[in-house]
Parts: sequence; structure tokens; C-alpha cells
Amino acid sequence: MKSRKQQQSTRSAAGGGGDTSSSGGGGGNWYSSSKMERKDVEKNRRLHMKGLCLKLSSLIPPPPPPQPHHHHHSTSPPSSTCKETVTQLEHLEQAAAYIKQLKGRIDELKKRKQQAAPLSSMPVVEVRCQEGTLDVVVVSEAGDRAAAPVRLHEVIAVLEEEGAEVVNASFSVVGDKIFYTLHSQALCSRVGLDASRVSHRLRTLLLLV
Repeated sequence: MKSRKQQQSTRSAAGGGGDTSSSGGGGGNWYSSSKMERKDVEKNRRLHMKGLCLKLSSLIPPPPPPQPHHHHHSTSPPSSTCKETVTQLEHLEQAAAYIKQLKGRIDELKKRKQQAAPLSSMPVVEVRCQEGTLDVVVVSEAGDRAAAPVRLHEVIAVLEEEGAEVVNASFSVVGDKIFYTLHSQALCSRVGLDASRVSHRLRTLLLLV
């Protein structure tokens, strides 16, 4: 027969083994729960990326249909995950190609605009003559775009040579344009002023400046 101490020792050992088993079961449950959370996060990430790719695909024009290829060998169909991945990659490639095409188009339009700029009709000269008065408006480009600055004193000299006295002269800047306005009157009302001649001389002057 076993003594009382030996029986107590045996019971303690049995109780300890039961606690260990219970602790191990709790650790397994925590690991399984953490694994499920990671799967849910990955699933949500894929769904989010798929939605973004579909939205991006809706913003670009559809690509031309692919040329048919004849293959005599048979292959096993790819899985749904593989199809989804290939589709997302195609969307990204199409978007990158479309953005590159737009950039090239923008660069081409900028180049055309720069080439057409020297052909603009600047400066503009407008001459109005009415009842012995002569009004002149000159419009030129401001800043670096201007071919040459308008010398206002030379414009006044032309008007005086044509028999006009400048009463008022001013200028204003609007955007990238400078507006010069000159108001004059005829020195001799009997002689009058020739608006077409003044306009021709001013155009020649401004083109030669």
C-alpha cells in the first residue's frame, strides 16, 4: 500500500498536467484568431485595389481588341486569383500608356503654341479720327514676350509731324498686354488729319523698332 504522501504527490502531478493542457489549448485558439484576422485584412486590401483599378480603367479609353492567336496545345485554365492579378496589371499598363500619350500631346500643343507666338499680330495699332481729333491706341506684349518696347516719344513725334498736337497720353497693363492711348487734336482745323497716313506711318515705325 502507498503512503499518504505518495498519493498526494501523484494527485498534484496529475493536476499540473491538466493545467498545461488547458494552457496549450488557449494558445492554439489565439493563433487561429490572429491568422483569420490577417486573412481578412489581405482580402479587404485586394478588394480595395480591385476597386481602384476598375475606377482607373473607367477613366481611360478602351484598348483596341487583341489579334486572335491560334494555339493547338491545351493548357489548364488559370485560377480566379491569377485572372484578377493579370487584369489589374493590364489596367495599370493601359493607364501608364494613356498618361504618356497625353503628356506627349500636351508637349506637342505647347510646341505649336510657341511656334505660332512670333506670328501674332503684335503690336496692334488703331487710329480713329473724328471732327479734328485723333485718337491712337497701341497694344503690345509685355515682359519677355515683347519683341521690342514701344517708344512713346517716337509715336508722339509722328503725330506732331502729321499736324496733330498730343493732348493726353497714358498706358495701362492688362494681363500680358500693354495698352498705350494717345488723344490729340489737329493744329490746323482747315488742313485736318489723315488717319490712314498716320496709321501707316505708325505701323511702319513699330515694325522697325
